[in-house]
Amino acid sequence: VQLQASGGGLVQAGGSLRLSCAASGNTVSIYHMGWFRQAPGKERDFVAAINWSGSTYYRGSVEGRFTISRDNTNNTVYLQMSSLKPEDSAVYHCAAGDNVRWVRYIRGYSYWGQGTLVTVSS
Repeated sequence: VQLQASGGGLVQAGGSLRLSCAASGNTVSIYHMGWFRQAPGKERDFVAAINWSGSTYYRGSVEGRFTISRDNTNNTVYLQMSSLKPEDSAVYHCAAGDNVRWVRYIRGYSYWGQGTLVTVSS
């Protein structure tokens, strides 16, 4: 499985961005896809995830501001980010996995895409 992320950039606080992650290859093995983020000097943290039945999961600090969705036809997952804050600045990584028990944890993901940088200016 290969994952291609895109959509990062520079935005002012309060603005919006949409990240995309396209999956290719043996996508039938994927049960859920998610986004993690990593700021400089910090650990990689869970942001949001969605499984193929449509259930969604969010970290508390982004709930109500971020929306994860998916297009099964194109094997693409989107992360719509609104009301962005400077603390949302990080490299965002998309990931795919098949262990729903660990959907909020790195161990729940077997495949990772390259990161896309999101910078929110104050």
